[in-house]
Amino acid sequence: MMMIDLHSLNEQGKLSSLFGNNDENLKYLSSVFEVKISSDNGSLEISGPESAAEKRVAEIIEDLSNSIKNGYRINKKTFKYLIDFHKDKGVIDSEKLFSSFIRVGPQRGFVQAKTYGQQGYISAIKKNDLTICIGPAGTGKTYIGVARAVEALMEKEVSRIIVTRPAVEAGEKLGFLPGDIAQKVDPYLRPIFDALYEHMSFNKVEVLMEKGVIEVAPLAFMRGRTLNDSFIILDEGQNATIEQMKMFLTRTGHNSKVLVTGDITQIDIPNKNLSGLVVVSKILADIEGIKVLYLDKRDVVRHTMVQNIIEAFEKYDGNSKQ
Repeated sequence: MMMIDLHSLNEQGKLSSLFGNNDENLKYLSSVFEVKISSDNGSLEISGPESAAEKRVAEIIEDLSNSIKNGYRINKKTFKYLIDFHKDKGVIDSEKLFSSFIRVGPQRGFVQAKTYGQQGYISAIKKNDLTICIGPAGTGKTYIGVARAVEALMEKEVSRIIVTRPAVEAGEKLGFLPGDIAQKVDPYLRPIFDALYEHMSFNKVEVLMEKGVIEVAPLAFMRGRTLNDSFIILDEGQNATIEQMKMFLTRTGHNSKVLVTGDITQIDIPNKNLSGLVVVSKILADIEGIKVLYLDKRDVVRHTMVQNIIEAFEKYDGNSKQ
């Protein structure tokens, strides 16, 4: 049996952050490691058939309580993720996870990493001139990338943000959409605007777009340009051809940061072997200043159902290839 003193956390009124609603966090922790956890006046008692399990649970509780004392927020999903990660990997360092964040201005606060994959992603964007991030839907590839671009603009690291996407028809014909070319491609770029509005006010985005400080455009519009002093994002990179990817990456000018994101399980171009994202992730991986990283289903931060959907499709794809 092990005892943990949480009186200091109790005095700060933060025990509920650790315990969860109706002690749901402690209940989940006890079920995963098959121990009994009981609380009494700011103290926890951990007991179980194996001392190793008691020790691991104590390490988790002490680590998380220290992070909470330092002001970091832990919700139900984050708590469950950390427990599952520790169960799988045998290590936990919530301070490292929670201390990785992006400032997006005084009104919008900051974007905090929710998984260790996201923590590595944020670190890579800040350290490298070109970051290539590959992962499934819901892992925050675009959301975090745009947040970092906004931070760089607000901190005057760059003078403008340029975000682009390939306008690829995924089963729906672009030509049949109403309006001029700008109106036709708008649906393809809408997710970028959604991400921008998450981190800046609608009016602020509109003003900066009018001034040319923020530019959102189809990938084809990048040809022939040199992009200096910019934070440049290519979203949905899996739908760029090899030629388009080369064209885009060679637009990079002085004092510019480049981010390429995409999901190689959702390639919409006819020949999937010609995806520029697949190619550059292989041929650029060992170049200094370039980081290629992969997020997976454990980094999904949307509804839990999204993670289950990804797993179901992985099983389906695996069975269909047998």
